[in-house]
Amino acid sequence: MLETLFSLGLIKVCYLNILIIIVSFFLAYVAKKIIHRSVKRYLTSANIHLEGRKATWMKLLSQSGFALAAYVSIKCFNINNEGVTFKEFLDYHFIDTSKIKVSFENVILVILIVFGARVTLNVVRLFIQRRFKRNKIAEIGTEYVYTQVAKYVINVLAFFFILVALDVDAKLFLGGSAALLVGLGLGLQDVFKDMFSGLVLLFEGSIRVGDVVEFYDGKSSDAIVAKIIRINVRTTQIETRDGNILIVPNTKLTQEYIENWSHGSTLSRFRLPVTVAYGSDTHLVSELLKQAVLSHPKVHKTKGVDVRLNDFGENGLQMEVMFWADQSWDINVYKSEIRFEIDRLFRHYKIRIPYPQRDMRIIQSQFDATDAKL
Repeated sequence: MLETLFSLGLIKVCYLNILIIIVSFFLAYVAKKIIHRSVKRYLTSANIHLEGRKATWMKLLSQSGFALAAYVSIKCFNINNEGVTFKEFLDYHFIDTSKIKVSFENVILVILIVFGARVTLNVVRLFIQRRFKRNKIAEIGTEYVYTQVAKYVINVLAFFFILVALDVDAKLFLGGSAALLVGLGLGLQDVFKDMFSGLVLLFEGSIRVGDVVEFYDGKSSDAIVAKIIRINVRTTQIETRDGNILIVPNTKLTQEYIENWSHGSTLSRFRLPVTVAYGSDTHLVSELLKQAVLSHPKVHKTKGVDVRLNDFGENGLQMEVMFWADQSWDINVYKSEIRFEIDRLFRHYKIRIPYPQRDMRIIQSQFDATDAKL
């Protein structure tokens, strides 16, 4: 006869039951890791990359071992319990107070709801991916919005189903937490602003995943050009040109001026300022600037190139060349390549870019007065 450690209602629990439960879930975890590693190694060697539906089904399959472990754990109680049904085990309240009563049935229902919510989310994600895959015109950002909204709705429904599974009245829960929510609302105004802004970004569609945006962070005069990676409830992840990932509050993208390079016309006009020395042949300089710009393959030749003499500066003639090109992620690289060509042409045609100059005037009368005193 196996020694009983403790009892859960009519169910007796012994060392063997605990050992079987631990071993079952440990083997399920190890099997998941081994299968995942083996499949990943095979796919890498075969140069196969799983995406969308196949990746989701692979994830669900790898988690099926835990369901088998749960079944084995429940059946192991038949070893030292005779005449006791599984229903009686589920009805046992291991938390039994005047206000809260929680049985194993409630716990299992909560686990099933959480697992069902994950499965439902994966199935909905598969459905959305399939629909957008058929629509060639649809954008990645739109697919992301539908997926995020589905995620929020499923999680909210799962939360209320959990309250029902625990026999908690949702009205009492909301009513009792009203004062707490008011306090949190006053103390966490910025957080709720960011959350509301996140919903605005998802539904409005003015900024979507994959868009390239330009904005100012308030710390420097230089604008930040970044790509939208992920829009969460409170924050947005962006990737800069340097490859750095920044976490930006959503209010930054909804309440301030943002230039979205991915919307509207793909063409934009860019400017390159150049200063040349006084006395330079401005007509020659203008032709050299146009030649340098038009030699670049990314510059649109049909839109034309303009050269202006903006001002007579302190150190030289301040000129500017303007050209049309795509609002590209690599526009700074294109500008740099054009500057290299301008420098090469200026050197070849002896066009001088002046250094800053200062004239010093010495008043002779001051020196004469000093010599007289000596």
